[in-house]
Amino acid sequence: MRLSRLCTEERGSASLEFVTAGLLLLVPLVYLILAMSSIQAGALAAEGAARQAARVYVQSESTSSAKASASRAVEFALADHGIDPASATVTITCHPHPNKCLTRKNFVTVTIDLSVALPLAPSAVPGEFAAAVPLHSTATQQVSRFWGSG
Repeated sequence: MRLSRLCTEERGSASLEFVTAGLLLLVPLVYLILAMSSIQAGALAAEGAARQAARVYVQSESTSSAKASASRAVEFALADHGIDPASATVTITCHPHPNKCLTRKNFVTVTIDLSVALPLAPSAVPGEFAAAVPLHSTATQQVSRFWGSG
């Protein structure tokens, strides 16, 4: 009887199991939360930058001031979320008149492509491991039909 009582007694092992299971479950969960929050911040930054750049572009007086205003809007929106504006690629297209963006009822589309680095990922990892997540955002605004220089 004494041998069976010794085999079923588990005194002191609960804390060890809790620490082991906690580390095995909590460390990946915390990393997942960190990674998803940085990806979400990048997505919000890209979307906000594209939307604001398109808005200020169609409200500008000239093409040169429109490009400068859109560039400032992108820089501000990305920096507000802690993303380096130099890492983003900004493309501005216009349709149906591609050569005259600021024409009445013309559509201006701003596209932003950027990559968000995963937290705690080294910059040079051998193999096929992606250390950054590419993000793409597009916003389109229409030039007012009452725009003066059309």
